[in-house]
Amino acid sequence: MQYEVLGRTGVTVSRLCLGAMMFGSWGNPDHDDSIKIIHHALENGVNFIDTSDNYSAGESEEIVGKALAQAGARDRVVLATKCHFPMGADPNMRGNSRRWITQEVDNSLRRLGTDWIDLYQIHRPDPSTDIDETLSALTDLVRAGKIRYFGTSTFPAHLIVEAQLVAARGFRERFSAEQAPYSILVRGIERDVLPVCRQYRVGVLTWSPLAGGWLTGRYRKDQEVPFSMRSFVVPGRYDMELPANQRKLEIVEELALLAERAGISLIDLALAFTLRHPSVTSVIIGPRTTEHLDSQLGAVSVELTGDVLDEIDRIVPPGTTLNPHDEGWQHPELADPALRRR
Repeated sequence: MQYEVLGRTGVTVSRLCLGAMMFGSWGNPDHDDSIKIIHHALENGVNFIDTSDNYSAGESEEIVGKALAQAGARDRVVLATKCHFPMGADPNMRGNSRRWITQEVDNSLRRLGTDWIDLYQIHRPDPSTDIDETLSALTDLVRAGKIRYFGTSTFPAHLIVEAQLVAARGFRERFSAEQAPYSILVRGIERDVLPVCRQYRVGVLTWSPLAGGWLTGRYRKDQEVPFSMRSFVVPGRYDMELPANQRKLEIVEELALLAERAGISLIDLALAFTLRHPSVTSVIIGPRTTEHLDSQLGAVSVELTGDVLDEIDRIVPPGTTLNPHDEGWQHPELADPALRRR
């Protein structure tokens, strides 16, 4: 395993981060098996685990907590979780308000079975909440010792900049990390998010480096589309009637041939690509089985030549995202016509 310092925190994390979204009812409902996967990752040098309160309605956090307790590994693991998405019917059990953040962090601490969270992330922007409100609450949690650092997830560049400026003006703690969607098929953050994070020394975790399964070889041209629970959560990513997804199928064929010529798997090509960007600190992998995990751990040792990287740039030009549904968040003005019409 390789390691790198997360932004300006001084905390060293493994270059592969174990994402826990697939542990629980969303993926692998067998707690014992999920715990074995976590232990296997730790045995292979992973010291960074990322989960969220909403993954399987808190079940993922509970599994991670049990795994760390059984391994006696809490002190040597950098533990990250998130809040923002609804956790109940109550309209105040969601979002980025002080009221919800201070309530939900305690719920996450209880589910994780720990006294502190190393990296507490705001899972998505919340246009209804002033960013200073959120920063103020998070700063208080740092000073109370409940969290060590805090970050964002899937924030656009302009909000990352705004948060840095507001924090400096209000003497708040700053966001230390951004968790962004990034893969060969989803390169939009190369235009602005990655340069901004580099400028402000914000660590970068990247999610969905295998593009939600598109870069594993599961989705191939002229083959039956496999069933995926994720198609119910984010149907736009998998709707084969969309021209953007048809284009993804064509590109996957080109990438598979490129990987074959390079003598590596498509998975290794995809993960090594994201690891190669100098602004990326750690790449989140989300295995559902031990076999999935083993197929991804070796990517840290894969070296992509300049010729291979040039060919990837030809197939999917830098800064290009083929399907906007893969970006994880769009400003409400793009979805609600009333917000862009007088």
